[in-house]
Amino acid sequence: MHKILIIDDDIDMCMLLERFLKRHDFSVRSAKSGKKGLEEIDTDAPDIILCDFRLEDTDGKDLLLQIKQRLPSVPVIIITGYSDIKVAVDVIKHGAYDYVTKPLLPEEILSTIKNALNRKAASVPEQHIAPQPEAQTQVQKEQQPQRKIKPSSNKHIFGDSREFQTILRQIDLVAPTNYSVIIYGESGSGKEVIASEIHQRSKRKQNPFVAIDCGALSKELAASELFGHEKGSFTGAVGQKIGCLEMANGGTVFLDEIANLSYDIQVALLRVVQERKVRRVGGNKDIELDIRIIVASNELLWEASQKGKFREDLYHRFNEFSINVPPLRERKNDIMTFAYFFLEQTNQELGKQITAFRPEVEEVFLSYSWPGNLRELKNVVKRSTLLSDEGVIDITALPFELVNHHKLAFDRYEASPVTERPAAPPAVTAAPPPVISQPAPQIPDPAIAAPARPVEINGQSLKAVSIDAEYEMIVQALRKANYNKSKAAKLLNVDRKTLYNKMRQYKEFNEE
Repeated sequence: MHKILIIDDDIDMCMLLERFLKRHDFSVRSAKSGKKGLEEIDTDAPDIILCDFRLEDTDGKDLLLQIKQRLPSVPVIIITGYSDIKVAVDVIKHGAYDYVTKPLLPEEILSTIKNALNRKAASVPEQHIAPQPEAQTQVQKEQQPQRKIKPSSNKHIFGDSREFQTILRQIDLVAPTNYSVIIYGESGSGKEVIASEIHQRSKRKQNPFVAIDCGALSKELAASELFGHEKGSFTGAVGQKIGCLEMANGGTVFLDEIANLSYDIQVALLRVVQERKVRRVGGNKDIELDIRIIVASNELLWEASQKGKFREDLYHRFNEFSINVPPLRERKNDIMTFAYFFLEQTNQELGKQITAFRPEVEEVFLSYSWPGNLRELKNVVKRSTLLSDEGVIDITALPFELVNHHKLAFDRYEASPVTERPAAPPAVTAAPPPVISQPAPQIPDPAIAAPARPVEINGQSLKAVSIDAEYEMIVQALRKANYNKSKAAKLLNVDRKTLYNKMRQYKEFNEE
């Protein structure tokens, strides 16, 4: 029997809810204040909490934050009034599962409670299936469980993780409104897909959705791309151009990497946001706009405004609602869901029938940090599908950096720094070679004088020692850069192409 805690200072409301929920086989307790509610939580944790937003002794949002600190996985449903839509938006942002408005409808509250409990149960991590014995047949090895892809529209799919389910509820909440939205997330995390989904669930879905990457616009081209221009307004303007804001009239415009716009363009954009009018470059009349604006950034716009990189007044215009998209490495439950979705897409594109990933490939996917997020995952799946011909994707089809990252996570090179590693054990001819053929040499502190002593050669060439040391340096740089190869190349003071060439060289060296 599920336990429900009601926190409401309206005694009549508590009694009505208690009687109703008990008839539906719930164990129900009530608390008449926020303080009493927290005491009840500490005494016996409930499975779900119904909490009125307006309590005499505390603010509903503050109480929500205290509840989530104590019981982060317990769904909290906020009870609010018809006029409190902004309150509802705020509490969802701060971790509430959902909200219900007064007067309460029995079917609505019961359905909301059951959905919350079902989603809580579904969010429990699945148990890993033990690998089959080596004696299993090749057919058994290739029979992988098929993943069910959950489409949210004809174009988009979303993950099963609790984090993405929160995002879906936020989309449902804000989509029917005309609020401006800021979407925060790392590059490749799916911000444009979320913006498009908001548009598809809005009243503007029959009108255009126009997306533009502000990070790809030079200062000279930004005004023309956003606002359009008239013929002859500047050198090279051989014809009239309609800007993306005007193209989105009646619909939604999505401005990705908004913080990259220059200060001058931000000033002009502020006027558009305030007045809902745009004037083309070189034009002499204003064009009325009916648009919804969604923006995205990989840095917090409030912090950028405090550093003088982004106009604070423009930030406040956009910040009517915000959605944070966690990186893929924090949503492990989503990785294989998206991998199978990208596999289906690539099969259609290439005319192939690859059905699954081998278990060791899934292990690699789940252990990798995915600095490029969904974009990187999609590229890896496309490359692996292209290289595979046997119905399943094998580990040999994966890029070097993924496989090597997985190996390093389980060998002795992950556990201790270079200068503290023990000497390599004696070679055993029957065992496969490790990822790195020899440990990196110990490097003495130059400030400490050491007596000269003979060097043990052990049949290892000077070239091999040099390669090992260089290899280890690259591994350390990759770790420090969270496996972002561009950042690692900067740390090593080489260009990205050189780093790629070196990585290919080491792969060949390990295979010899």
